[in-house]
Formats: sequence, structure tokens, C-alpha cells
Amino acid sequence: MVNIQNTLALSGPLTRRRALTIGALAGAATLLPGWAFAAPAMRHTWHGTALGAEASITIAHHHEGEAADLIDMCKQELKRLEAVFSLYLPTSALSRLNRDGALDAPPPELVSLLDRCSDVYQLSGGAFDPTVQPLWSLYADHFSRDGAAPSGPSAAALSDARARIGFQHVRYSTQKIYFALPDMAVTLNGIAQGFITDRIAARLQAAGTKNILVNMGEIVASGRRLDGSPWRVGLADPNLPANVWRTVQLDQRALASSGGYESRFDASGDHHHLLNPSTAKSALGVKGASVSTRDATTADALSTALVVMDPGQAQKIIGAVGDTTAWLTRADGSRLILRS
Repeated sequence: MVNIQNTLALSGPLTRRRALTIGALAGAATLLPGWAFAAPAMRHTWHGTALGAEASITIAHHHEGEAADLIDMCKQELKRLEAVFSLYLPTSALSRLNRDGALDAPPPELVSLLDRCSDVYQLSGGAFDPTVQPLWSLYADHFSRDGAAPSGPSAAALSDARARIGFQHVRYSTQKIYFALPDMAVTLNGIAQGFITDRIAARLQAAGTKNILVNMGEIVASGRRLDGSPWRVGLADPNLPANVWRTVQLDQRALASSGGYESRFDASGDHHHLLNPSTAKSALGVKGASVSTRDATTADALSTALVVMDPGQAQKIIGAVGDTTAWLTRADGSRLILRS
């Protein structure tokens, strides 16, 4: 945790993804001073969790009762979407798909997000691949054992897991989703938090709420602080994750961040949750990536992809997406800022 005034920090995770917190100075992230709503508008904030990460919703509203109703609406939407995307709820649509290898009459949100996964999978040349879940399970099981080899799972085990990876083997339509290979599994942890963030923000905007800051593990800022200034957010330093190395403005923008430092399988950090499907090993060329673009779904997926892929290919992706800025921290600690 970090006490940094004047920033809203992208910091380390609660579980497998980074946690984003909006709160007082004692939190991992801090609202900038000067949040002053002209009377009778007031700030209304909810804190909770989304897919295991810290989450919050902050809105400006003139009526306390109506604000409470809006936040309750968002909480219900979050609960509904977690029942689609959670890896940990055994009854979620994703858990049932992974368990059975097929899912009839899938929720439309799951089909829609698989479409977005397909786009980024192709754009990244396969670096972003939601079917790496068998690899994640292999590493998690390996390092949970006493006396686990520090080098990681055996070559034979990695080869077996790799044989079950490849988004091209996921077949989906509005009628059914199924895996073309046995024992496949999907994780949407590299994109679902962004998707939920977008959906919550859209619900608030459709209700006429103009000034919002939504954090469901990724951030969407809509409108401005009511003193007229834009939202500003601090980026955690992958070299020293408790510190903020840069502050950026958000105006009708989204922001997401990923890094191997967020969730490690071992103490050294050589083995972490961001796995390269082509090597079956943790990505080590980039320590962390933050992405600002038009929507949180895209920002979330890109921040994951940019950590996994070769930094030399990153500019091509940023240019193809358009209206995007990315901040990369390389393995040697140096920075690379890319803009489309």
C-alpha cells in the first residue's frame, strides 16, 4: 500500500490481478484534493470487490436516495456479471464451461467478450490467449507443493499443458460454446474486469450520471471533478510497486494496468501469472504495462498482451487500435511510452 497525495494509484493485487482502490490517504490510491461538489450535489462512494479485486464506484448526485438506488443498481449488475465470468464461483457460466467443455445457451455477455478476445488474440499474434488457464493451473499446483522445484513444472508437464492451449480451438455462437480439444479451459481475468467496468459505467451514464469514477479492477472516468479539473491517476512503478512513477489525466477515458509483479507463483518473481502461450513460461521481457484508451475492455486486454509480447511489436498494436497510449517498463527497468 502507498500513501501518495494527489494520486489515484494503480497498485498490487488482492489475488491474481492488481487491485485498484479509491479512498482516503491511507489507501492504495488517493483521490486528488479539491473534490468539491457545488451544493447541493454530494459525493457518493461504494467500496467492495469485483472478481476478487478491490472495487469502488464514486458518483456526484444531488439526492442521497437516488444515488443509493444507482449504486444498488450497479451492485446488482456486478453480481450478475460475476455469475458469468468468475473462475471461483462453481455455478458461473465460465466455471461450467471449463468443467464440462461445453455450454449451451451461453449468456450474451460471454459470447460478446469472446468476440473481443478473438480480436485481441489475432491483433497480438496470439500473445493474448485466454486459453492459458491449464498453464496457470499447472504452475499454481506446482508451487503449492512443499519442496517444489524452483525451476518450475517439468518439461513434460509444460508440453502437455501447451497441447491444450489455443484460442482458435474455442468454438462459440449465441447457441453454444465448446472446446475443440479435450481438457481445455479459459480464463477471462485479463479482460473481464475491464468489461465489467465498462458495463457499470454505461449503466450510470444511461441513468444521466455525468461525473463518475468507476473502478472494477480497471478504471473508467467520465466527466470531470466538479471543480472543473480532469481526473488524474497515478501509475504504479513495476520496479517499486509501492511507488507511483507517473501521473496521467483521464477525460472520458479508461485505464488498465498489468504486470508480473502483481501475482507471483514464487518468491523470486521469475514465475508469475502472465504466461506466454508460445513458450509456456512467464513473460519476462516487460515488467509492467499500463494502457489508456477509449474503453476499459480494450485497455485491460492490451495491458495484458503488451506484457506478454515482444516490446518491439507493441507500437504496431497501439497504432492499429488508435487513440491509445501505453507505458511499458522493460525487464531492465527502462521505460517506453507509445502513442498511436
